[in-house]
Amino acid sequence: MALPTYASPLEKAWYYTYHVICALIFLFLIAPILIVMPLSFNAEPYFTFSDKMLAFDPEGYSMRWYDSLLTFGMIAPDAVRDGSWWADAWHNAKWVQAAKNSVIIGFFSTLLATILGTLAALGLSRPEMPFRRAIMAVLISPMIVPIIITATGLFFFYSKTGLANSYPGIILAHATLGIPFVIITVTATLIGFDHSLSRAAASLGANPRTTFFKVIMPLILPGVVSGALFAFVTSFDEVVVVLFVADHSQQTIPRQMWNGIREQISPAILAVATILVIISIALLTTVELLRRRSERLRGVTPH
Repeated sequence: MALPTYASPLEKAWYYTYHVICALIFLFLIAPILIVMPLSFNAEPYFTFSDKMLAFDPEGYSMRWYDSLLTFGMIAPDAVRDGSWWADAWHNAKWVQAAKNSVIIGFFSTLLATILGTLAALGLSRPEMPFRRAIMAVLISPMIVPIIITATGLFFFYSKTGLANSYPGIILAHATLGIPFVIITVTATLIGFDHSLSRAAASLGANPRTTFFKVIMPLILPGVVSGALFAFVTSFDEVVVVLFVADHSQQTIPRQMWNGIREQISPAILAVATILVIISIALLTTVELLRRRSERLRGVTPH
């Protein structure tokens, strides 16, 4: 909001002080990102800025750590980069395998979390639902309870049921962590939903299935997609649960980064972190666009 022309000197001073405080807080929050991203282009195997980097010497910058994401673990990393080289990278490169595992686990856990979370939100939005508050508290508890406690409980439960060290177990665990985000976003969307539309559809002869897919779902779709994106990011970034319930061969990107920090300190981790930041920014931008679209559909904003 612009400063009015009739503002007093004290109001003007607070106006500029407030903006400076906000800028400093924003800088504090993004400072780690601002440091990690340029360091990922360091030509030297260090986690600090070299003299050449500080002098903006082109020799101080390199894409070697991004290239190492493809070559680490390959059988013949120095071979000619033809079809067989890419096949070697696809099947043997450790970071590529971790990325494939993260995408596969993230996709299926997001799908499961979205379906279950949307159904739960629809049920909790109905006024005749008994014990709504208690059920909501239980369903969103994985978001509140420290992740180490959830991971420990899943470990003991999986040890008894045979789900430990299996992909279905990891997918179910990640879905458990993603369901609260879906419930919250879909519930927030349903707050502004006009239930008279579903009653009108029923009065015109539509069955519950047709009413859901033709009336309810198109209106709550932005909230469903937003929740799915949050669930996917949660799965894609999760490392604690994977350390407890996954086998050593079931490496995801966060777990591979954890192993890299413990076993060999390499700036390749910074390259992965930069890629994850870019992916997160893209997903958050998508969420914001969906939020604005949802507001336009509900008539909250004039644009």
